[in-house]
Amino acid sequence: MKQRITYLQGEGTDIDVNSIHVNPDSLVFSNAEHAALQKRVTVGLSDLPASVTKVLVNVHELHVRWSSPRNDELPSPLVSRLPSGLHVFFTPRNAETDVPICGLLQTLFGTELQYHSVADSFSRPQMMSERFSAAASYQYFNVLPSLQTFGQWFDSNICRANLKIKLACGIEADAVARAASLDLDFDAISHAVTATIAWKADNDWAEPLTHPNTARAIVQLNQHDSIEVGVLQPAHQPTDEPEELSLGGYLTTLGDEETHEPSATLFAFPSRHHALPQKLAKQKFRAAFQQPTGLHPKLDLTFSSARSVTPPADSCALHAYLTLPVSLFIDRYQFSDGLSLKSQNLKALHSLSGEDDLEAPAWVLKSWGSAALFGVAHPNTTESATSDPWTITIPTHLRYVKPSANVSASSQENLQIPSPILFWACPAEE
Repeated sequence: MKQRITYLQGEGTDIDVNSIHVNPDSLVFSNAEHAALQKRVTVGLSDLPASVTKVLVNVHELHVRWSSPRNDELPSPLVSRLPSGLHVFFTPRNAETDVPICGLLQTLFGTELQYHSVADSFSRPQMMSERFSAAASYQYFNVLPSLQTFGQWFDSNICRANLKIKLACGIEADAVARAASLDLDFDAISHAVTATIAWKADNDWAEPLTHPNTARAIVQLNQHDSIEVGVLQPAHQPTDEPEELSLGGYLTTLGDEETHEPSATLFAFPSRHHALPQKLAKQKFRAAFQQPTGLHPKLDLTFSSARSVTPPADSCALHAYLTLPVSLFIDRYQFSDGLSLKSQNLKALHSLSGEDDLEAPAWVLKSWGSAALFGVAHPNTTESATSDPWTITIPTHLRYVKPSANVSASSQENLQIPSPILFWACPAEE
């Protein structure tokens, strides 16, 4: 088992080495409440409960990402985003084998996740390029609002060592509920599961002892394993390559026989995800359906000013990614007319996977819904000179939901729809 814990301070701050206090089995960072926190644990199959192992032996790769509905902002390099909720991507080891992945997900995240079978409930992501032919075979999404069930499972099944570790591990399990994101990754080559959890910087916790940034949360889940700890921030020096990010700060290791004082470090690494430059950091949008919605709701993504929608480089293009529950769908045939697209500040529907039946009512469908990727327009030179709002409109359609015997306000069905993600995509240099 390997553990890596990273405190990440924002840009424009400095790290004082005297604020880092290292003991043989703990570390205190006195500025922790002003830093985001990422914890990564890598566990071999032999260290996992048998109920998990028997599922994973039939899986070629599995990627689970949960994103908080609180829209917690994390510093670079933790800027990769998905719509809030639970996203699952997986490929079975044998296409003919019916992997019981549904039962495992319900165990980890709750029985409110509704499944029938992989073939019925999961969608097949669209292959957009031969360069990414290794993409997962199946996709699933649920608007899961919290990680409460996962925290309880973690406490019951992973925190199993002596009393000291179990108490500290229990605090860690409680802190999971306040996380900004969770990633679980497995592949058949490594035969290991990597769990990565991130929290935003926050000095306003109701119960300080459960604050994930305290030294209590830096615990050895196994007494024989060491913990790598980093206190880092974006480096002030420019990188050699445009796709690289650089971090500087201090590193140390806990759990060894000797106490290691923090050592200074500076390194760069390639990253597909970059935060916007400071001068463009105010690119905020609001997502809302036009009222009244009717049976054909139009989703507006509105920037307060066209002047703020500026690409980080001339070659970058703006995109929108949506995950829609099965009760709401997109008609791909609406996006073939150039004039219609232009009037809605859309460029193209690049990808649509999942349930796309245009006629079926919601109650006869077993799939989770659909995912769509749009290329969207940003203001030209003339438009960006104004302070008028800039709105992108995406037309959607409601399915008929299961009728209710009692027609009243209490019999209405509420749809939970996560806000789309907008991002700039810039061409990579070969």
